[in-house]
Amino acid sequence: MVPRHVHHRSRGPAWIVVLVAALALLAAGCGKTSSVTEKPLAVPGGQSTARTGDTLARASGSVRIAVVTHGQASSPFWAIVRNGVAAAARQMDVVVNYRAPDIYSLDRMKTLIDQAVASRPDGLVVSIPEPGLAPAIRRAVAAGIPVVSINSGSAIYRRLGILAHVGQPEDRAGLGAGRRLAAAGVRRALCVNQQIGNQGLDERCRGLARAMREVGGRSRVLGVDDMSPSTPRRIADAVRRGRIDGVLALNSTTGTEAVKAVDLAGPAAGVKVATFDLGPDVLAAVRSGRLLFAVDQQAYLQGYLPVVLLTQRARYGLFPAQGDVIPTGPNFVTKADAGRAIELSRRSIR
Repeated sequence: MVPRHVHHRSRGPAWIVVLVAALALLAAGCGKTSSVTEKPLAVPGGQSTARTGDTLARASGSVRIAVVTHGQASSPFWAIVRNGVAAAARQMDVVVNYRAPDIYSLDRMKTLIDQAVASRPDGLVVSIPEPGLAPAIRRAVAAGIPVVSINSGSAIYRRLGILAHVGQPEDRAGLGAGRRLAAAGVRRALCVNQQIGNQGLDERCRGLARAMREVGGRSRVLGVDDMSPSTPRRIADAVRRGRIDGVLALNSTTGTEAVKAVDLAGPAAGVKVATFDLGPDVLAAVRSGRLLFAVDQQAYLQGYLPVVLLTQRARYGLFPAQGDVIPTGPNFVTKADAGRAIELSRRSIR
């Protein structure tokens, strides 16, 4: 995630043509913190399957793309992003190196970005969970490397010299989710934030707060550790103390924990629960009605589209929507369409 975006949506013909082409390739091919050791993903293109790595890329003249994100591939969300990256690398016949910190670490991300810059890739894809990454990203831009940001960072990417941002405008997503909760009768909302300080997640909570104010309601933020077994109890206690009637979780893990928390609070509480991001447990809860909806920011496209865009720029000098956000969400999954989303979730596409 996230964590934690004023946004403009490009509507020009170039944007549409390239995006449609990218989606056509997709059709043809068709945040939880963990302390596991990441292995870099090196995906060679179709004619390069016998050898991998930078030596091969330089020898064959292949386009090389570096990807650095703040989320571990062991996370259900980031596994989908990584799947999109791998699919684009195969279909575009390019070499992609994907790296992420073993655990969330801004300092480690800076190091990974600097290492990527030193390898002189043809393009860099990076998530921007915190403004503290700005110096490392500016170094990449100053080195002449085209950069596209994904997921978090839509509020600050322009002033860093980044070509475009692919992701979900988080303030808009939080506002939309909050308005849906308000339409369901929620007036006292709890925003469950598993990574306070992540600008994307913080903006989701601010969007929820704005939606509550529009209907004369209010909201508060509860910081949690989504790895802690005590989190459902902490959410349940906050629900009781604040007489909360609606909970918005900010990733799939806290979404399922919020469902457990409402069970602990008791059925008489009548609390509406919704979440950001998808996953098998989340979608099952949406289909059964235990979750009102889930916000899908289409993680697959966040991995897939930047590789396509940077490859076309490297090969042909083509790039759509320069300076704009290419929005991948928010999309809302409800009980009516949860079944289709479950099918795609099994394939790590949704």
